[in-house]
Order: sequence, then structure tokens, then C-alpha cells
Amino acid sequence: MDKATLILRRKARYDDGAIREMVIWELSKPVVGSLHPYKYRFFYGKDGERIVGYDNERGKGDHKHINGHEFPYTFVGIRQLVSDFYDDIQQVRVA
Repeated sequence: MDKATLILRRKARYDDGAIREMVIWELSKPVVGSLHPYKYRFFYGKDGERIVGYDNERGKGDHKHINGHEFPYTFVGIRQLVSDFYDDIQQVRVA
């Protein structure tokens, strides 16, 4: 089994009851389908429903979910990943 090092874990609750959670691990080698050494799962949702999600599931590679639709995601770095996730949350919160 590959060694995984937790590098980020954040969870927050919004005033309207929505939850945002971000988890990133650094791996010794990339997940199948990704070109970088990180495994991540980001979730934003309410009442158990995912509204925005980012992950790199084994075999699927980097992708995101917005309002029930899945889109490819181009990973360029952790800082950009977090920024893009926050941007998508802001988009759905004002919609």
C-alpha cells in the first residue's frame, strides 16, 4: 500500500446549514488517471446533497461535480484547486 500524508483537512458550516469540506493527501505516486501526487475530495452541499464537488477518483482522474453534472477538471496545483472550488461555491450560492 502506498504511503499517504494528509496535507489539508478543513470543514466549515455556513449560516444556511450548507457544509464545505476539503481533504487532500500527498501520495508517493499519482492516482490512476491523474498526473500529480495528490488525492483529494472536496464537498459543498446541504441536507446531504452534493452541490459542488471536486475529486480525482481512481480511474476517472480529476473532475468536478456541479448541480448533478460532472465535468473534467485540469489540475494545475493545490492553490488553484482550492481557488476554483471556492469560485464554484460562490457561483452556486449567488445563483
